[in-house]
Amino acid sequence: MHQQAAIDHILKNCRTIAVVGLSPKTHRASYEVSEYMQRKGWRIIPVNPLAKVPEILGEKVYATLTEAAQHEQIDLVDVFRNSEDVPPVADEAIAIGAKALWLQLGITNNPACAKAAAAGLQVVQDKCLLVEHRIQSRARA
Repeated sequence: MHQQAAIDHILKNCRTIAVVGLSPKTHRASYEVSEYMQRKGWRIIPVNPLAKVPEILGEKVYATLTEAAQHEQIDLVDVFRNSEDVPPVADEAIAIGAKALWLQLGITNNPACAKAAAAGLQVVQDKCLLVEHRIQSRARA
């Protein structure tokens, strides 16, 4: 239930999402989720050091969260990376003063999430942001 409270808080209070691992490939889940959230009025900030394009979804691509945070205020860090890659992302999310950390469906890292939560971030893991947004939108309708 604690995770549901974090989901509720994030969906109510966060509007700018740094998407770590956002792919420019339209068939990827990271692109689909980001495009959906953007259509719903959320600001997407792509973070992908391997992206070979300057923009994704019309937004400048940054190599790191730290670089993105020098130019943008980030509420939520949404992670599309392997579970073992989460600790440095969580550390960066804490360092930049993000309000929340979201690990997408199939991504878990309990130590990194505990560290982020201890630093005051709302934390969700192994959930899809798009799915949770749709569930809440339907509940309000």
